[in-house]
Amino acid sequence: MKKITNKILWIFAVGQFGWSLLSGIISSWMVYYYTGENAVFSSYITTKQLFLGLTLFGIITAVGRVFDAITDPLIAGWSDASDFKGGRRIPFMKAIAVPFAAITVGVFALPQTSNEAANDVILFYLFMTVYCTPYNALIAELGDTQKNRINVSTYISFTYIAGFSVAYLLPNLAGLFTGMSEANAVRLAIAILAAIAAIAMLVPSFLIKEREYISSVPVKTKAFSSLFKSFKNKQFRRFVYSDIIYFFAVTLFQTGLAFYITRLMHADEGNSFVLTVIMTVGSLCLYPAVNKLAPKLGKKKIVVTGFFAYAAVFLVTVFCGEGMIWGYLIAVMAGVPMAILGILPQAVVADIAEADFVETGEKRNGMFFAARTFAMKMGQALALLAFTSITVSQTEFSYRVTAIVATVCCLIGAILFLFYNEKLVMDTIGKAAETEKNAAETAEKDTVSCEKQSAEEAEK
Repeated sequence: MKKITNKILWIFAVGQFGWSLLSGIISSWMVYYYTGENAVFSSYITTKQLFLGLTLFGIITAVGRVFDAITDPLIAGWSDASDFKGGRRIPFMKAIAVPFAAITVGVFALPQTSNEAANDVILFYLFMTVYCTPYNALIAELGDTQKNRINVSTYISFTYIAGFSVAYLLPNLAGLFTGMSEANAVRLAIAILAAIAAIAMLVPSFLIKEREYISSVPVKTKAFSSLFKSFKNKQFRRFVYSDIIYFFAVTLFQTGLAFYITRLMHADEGNSFVLTVIMTVGSLCLYPAVNKLAPKLGKKKIVVTGFFAYAAVFLVTVFCGEGMIWGYLIAVMAGVPMAILGILPQAVVADIAEADFVETGEKRNGMFFAARTFAMKMGQALALLAFTSITVSQTEFSYRVTAIVATVCCLIGAILFLFYNEKLVMDTIGKAAETEKNAAETAEKDTVSCEKQSAEEAEK
């Protein structure tokens, strides 16, 4: 096998830019452009509460998550068990990148009825699963050492933030097309961003030869049996509980950012991109510190700190007033948790998957990361459900309530993650590495001894 270098890890990270850009378009702008005062597509789909305080988009995303409960483990099991010439992961990524980008455009271009909107959103999350599940499995497989696991998590965190930041450029880009209607300008802007995302997702698909870097054996366990085995891992369950809370809180904030700017700070929506640039730069400045401190202090302590830092950011949002000075304060503060929770959770899953492999002998990285992808989409779906229901009145107070909910959830997430036993996981990996090292040294000594004995016999 070829040595996995930082160059390969960076090429891999480009794919994260692509899918996070598409995800950012949906999570940040779908609700904004279909509901509220600034909606340009509101005439197509009802934004009223249907029953029990739920809105159409909330119901669509909730139904989509039930659908994901079936498709996520199926795709993960298919990927883990595959034996394609191009590897277990890359062929999936290569096949779905363009359709994934196309359906993102379709969410805004195709729906004329509620049924079509539901179909488009469900297909979006299905295609995200087909790309992200194999992609995320490669995090553990390319992270073949503790150093590489931290490095790849750092690189994809950077491209994840970059993708989401570019997604916030949507209204700025749409504003350039002055010769067409606002709705068509938005659609054209989305199409341009989606094309960029498709190219980015194809970069690792064509430039990384999976079989040259990863020696993998197809898993024989059936998909849902493999999923059950993954959730039998106590440490993984503890991680997933906190992860769902994390994605719920962050998506609530990301969905609300444009509203916080326009309704609470009374500023232009175009400031969304400016704030994300500030968040990104602040986060990047802290990447080296997180990278160095994680092995010394442990990932658990730093992740818990990240949850509390996000809670502080959301609490400031609750009380923010008129003027972009509030936005700048929020953006600067957000750099800390973005750096921490952008890097370390992926490394934690990779650690858990590696420890599980040591204990079971089955390398089910795809299933572990599929469960994490499901947690991400579940958190996002619940956030969209909550946001559209809480803000149906479109009052300033309703938007502040979403920030209150995000604050409380981050505190709950921190408490849940305290139950994760990082020491047990790392000890399991460490003992296996020590055993492997001792076996290699013994084999080397035996080889030297045999060569010496052969030399002596030849002299005689």
